[in-house]
Amino acid sequence: MTATGYLVLSIGALLIGGGAFLAGRATARPREERPTGLTVADLMGMIVQSSHDGIVVLNGFGDVVLHNPRAEELGVVRNNRVDDRARRAAELARKGNEVVAVDLSSLEVKGRQPQAVHADVRVLVEGFVVVDASDESDAVRLEATRRDFVANVSHELKTPVGALALLAEAVLDAADDQEEVRRFSAKIMQEATRLGTLVTELIALSRLQGAEKLPELSHVSVDEVISEAMSRTKLAAESADIDVTTDEPNGLEVEGDRTLLVTALSNLLDNAVAYSPPGSPVSVSRRLVNGYVEIAVTDRGIGIAENQQTRVFERFYRVDKARSRATGGTGLGLAIVKHVAANHGGEVKLWSLPGTGSTFTLRIPAHPDRDEPTADLPKPELLSTKVGGEL
Repeated sequence: MTATGYLVLSIGALLIGGGAFLAGRATARPREERPTGLTVADLMGMIVQSSHDGIVVLNGFGDVVLHNPRAEELGVVRNNRVDDRARRAAELARKGNEVVAVDLSSLEVKGRQPQAVHADVRVLVEGFVVVDASDESDAVRLEATRRDFVANVSHELKTPVGALALLAEAVLDAADDQEEVRRFSAKIMQEATRLGTLVTELIALSRLQGAEKLPELSHVSVDEVISEAMSRTKLAAESADIDVTTDEPNGLEVEGDRTLLVTALSNLLDNAVAYSPPGSPVSVSRRLVNGYVEIAVTDRGIGIAENQQTRVFERFYRVDKARSRATGGTGLGLAIVKHVAANHGGEVKLWSLPGTGSTFTLRIPAHPDRDEPTADLPKPELLSTKVGGEL
């Protein structure tokens, strides 16, 4: 039971008892002596009506005698009738004179209706019962996310760890064959590198998602961020025979953490290279739009189906699992990009078409002293596009 819940219950008790008291006083005093302005009962009623919890008062017959708008939003009251589960809980509360917890979650979630609604039902005063309902959807979703995360991490870590054990055993068995030892040792190195990358990205992601604040923000040159990110991707691009190009530097600046921004852009470039066929181009462009610096990474790769576009930023989600494993991808790169953007007060947007390619656009608030670009600033194709193909 939250502090707000206890406060609201106290208000409910005072609202019923105090209202009766004030009504009695009002009949005893002359008309001209009645107080003007808001009474205590009025103020308490306003608090109940504006409460974030759904408050419902039932009489001895289970009829609704008082409820606030939030109770209807949570689905506890419909057409001035309380949910049957709350009515049955009210009967139990009267019989046992104790608090009864009840799950009032909708059996059929529609639209933006809360996913999880929990309530405490207790006797308010003789003959009246109060239902205090709260929306627990965020907590339920967080717990589900935590369980999925633990399960995914366990699965992802078991794969390289198991591979290392098998490869080490193979090295022991082939101790007299130097060629086999070298071959298995190279695979051990590959799996160890993959495991190290996975652990590093898990730590980075946990810091971005946790309560840890970003380091002190500073002026960051977008041109330098792009240059460093391209340098990090240069070797992989050359190995895949992919030409990564960029537009001309324009002196844009953002307020942020340089290391995190380089990491985010590097992840976008790594994905573009990994999911593009040999010989295809990848381009990076930058511009200032409505106070945001937009850095777009465009490829002509396999593209992403519309039903997958909302999921690519989930942890461990891979569009092409076979390709991702072959390139050593962890499935965490885009999740890190999303959280880096959010921690800088920005966002990452996606436009993609299967067989055509994709454009990921990192949007970060520009440094406040920066003026808007002139009208003749070149605007690269596919820049500033959104999920679903909105240009």
